[in-house]
Amino acid sequence: MPSPRSAGCTTFLLACLSMSTASFAGDNARFRIDEENDAFASDRDRHYTQGLSLTYTSADLASDNALNDLFNGVAEATPIFANGGKRQYQLSLGQSLFTPDNTRSFEPLPNQRPYAGWLYTGLGLMQEMSDGEGLENLELQLGVIGPMALGRQAQNGYHHMAGIRVSHGWSHQLKNEPGLVLSYERKARSTLWRSEDVALDVIPEAGVSLGNVFTYAQAGGMVRFGRNLSADYGSYRIRPGMSGTTWFDSDRMDGDLGWYLFAGVQGRAVLRDITLDGNTFRDSQSVDRKKTVGDMVVGLSVFWSDAVRADLSVIERTREFKGQNGRDRFGVLALSFRL
Repeated sequence: MPSPRSAGCTTFLLACLSMSTASFAGDNARFRIDEENDAFASDRDRHYTQGLSLTYTSADLASDNALNDLFNGVAEATPIFANGGKRQYQLSLGQSLFTPDNTRSFEPLPNQRPYAGWLYTGLGLMQEMSDGEGLENLELQLGVIGPMALGRQAQNGYHHMAGIRVSHGWSHQLKNEPGLVLSYERKARSTLWRSEDVALDVIPEAGVSLGNVFTYAQAGGMVRFGRNLSADYGSYRIRPGMSGTTWFDSDRMDGDLGWYLFAGVQGRAVLRDITLDGNTFRDSQSVDRKKTVGDMVVGLSVFWSDAVRADLSVIERTREFKGQNGRDRFGVLALSFRL
């Protein structure tokens, strides 16, 4: 039986989705499910062990959509969204889980990563450059860290159903704390080579995230080879991680079938990560966080127009704290479809 908090989050998301169906320029709104899990790419159940994201992405905004006022207000107050083109927005609901290396112990493990859950909702504003070769993404995430994030219920509930050993130390997880993350990123897209059917391109990106949950600056890039690359700017990722968006423009496709192989890297200069540093205003378990973290990703995306899409990828992450035993690796499975 779902808990009241879980039911409340689901109700909030459904309400957001129902309010989002008016004033579209087209009818190609999309829904996406992302699951990131170390079990997909490793035999270790530790650290960033699971992430789930449900995302609704609008069609191109019509000129009379009220959210244009929000885009325009940001453009007037900042340099963001100044070079206007097509606009889309996204609503998200997600949960990320973090555990120590040793999940058998009932006692606190001071030299290992703390148990932590991060449950959040988000609003993202995406605007393509007028030349169609760049994208800006501004996203606000609001949520909670701690027992209210339902990390213990999510992980151990699944482990019970699957007959997997449960994690015993969730009673020592980070304490409840409201969370906020404001993120901005900018991507460019350049074609390196093109034939009649396939192409090779590169997508450099840079951005920053600010908040009591995550604060970091990021830079990186992705190389892609395939068909109909102009439809998007790379596959979506759960923060913190390789920058990606749910942006999609089927008008730029030549035929219905699209696919690409991709490989990318991203480096982050980390000033705060609550899942490593511990609670902001209360005593809690923590570890000695590293100041720089890198991600490397390889994967495959396949889509049929904007009707259906599947993404598969593997990410390797460098050590995030001092004393960490090796790098982490996790896989990503995602499915999206037109509403």
